[in-house]
Amino acid sequence: MEKNQFKAWLYLLPALIFLGVFMVYPLIDVFIYSFEEGYNFTSQTYFGTGTYNYSYILHDPYFLQAVKNTLILVLITVPVSTLLSLLISVALSSVKALRGFFQTVYFLPYVTNTLAVGMVFMILFKKTPYTDGLINLILGFFGQSPIDFIDGPYWAKMLVLCVYTVWVVMPFKILVLTSALASVKEEYYSAARVDGTPRLRIFTKITLPMISPMIFYLVITGFIGAFKAYSDAVAIFGTDLNAAEMNTIVGYIYDMLYGDSGGYPSYASAAAIVLFVIVLTITVINLLIRKKHVFNG
Repeated sequence: MEKNQFKAWLYLLPALIFLGVFMVYPLIDVFIYSFEEGYNFTSQTYFGTGTYNYSYILHDPYFLQAVKNTLILVLITVPVSTLLSLLISVALSSVKALRGFFQTVYFLPYVTNTLAVGMVFMILFKKTPYTDGLINLILGFFGQSPIDFIDGPYWAKMLVLCVYTVWVVMPFKILVLTSALASVKEEYYSAARVDGTPRLRIFTKITLPMISPMIFYLVITGFIGAFKAYSDAVAIFGTDLNAAEMNTIVGYIYDMLYGDSGGYPSYASAAAIVLFVIVLTITVINLLIRKKHVFNG
């Protein structure tokens, strides 16, 4: 091994140790737990091995509901938040006056406590004996009867959760896309204007390809973040998400791990592995798409 290569591995050693201890080892440990039936944290014992844990969670209505909620959340919030962030970033890039002010305003939700934002959303949407909430007040102007968005029908609760999630994740995406748009060289735009290229074609043929790596990054991180959603639901619907039919996969794992009678770590581990496989599959698909549709400079 050459001297420079040895130094490089030496510099990487602390990071490799950190990743091995806090990421690789726990993943292997969870994978083993997922096959140990009836594992008990206290006694460090189990009464058998096999695939029963996976069979149990795949037939558990609470887990299937959590998977359904998570998939809906992912399929709606990731594309919607990315598209809205792109539109707002383009608008901000074209506005010179007060650009910094508007960027700060759009970034504020990102630095605000998640639970605090959730309480605000709950107040806006919640129907109480004293008030129907601001959203119902607005809907009333259009002749719509009040809707209980927090304790009412499933579609109403999912709508609130999706809107809340989009609101929370947009600031970071706007910040990234605004920076990406600012990095596109002005020479490309000047050459296109000289040729009389329409604005829409400039956007689709120059702007989008140049910032496609950042868009891809936001889509990937958006998918991963949406699959790990839990605090968003808790902030709006409280800790008993199963009763509200608004639990997520991560929420199901948490409930199984810290539930009654010391929890069920075997079931929680199996659910965690299922989540890992889903996220890994989605990430691999996105990486394959990236090779064909993302500009590499």
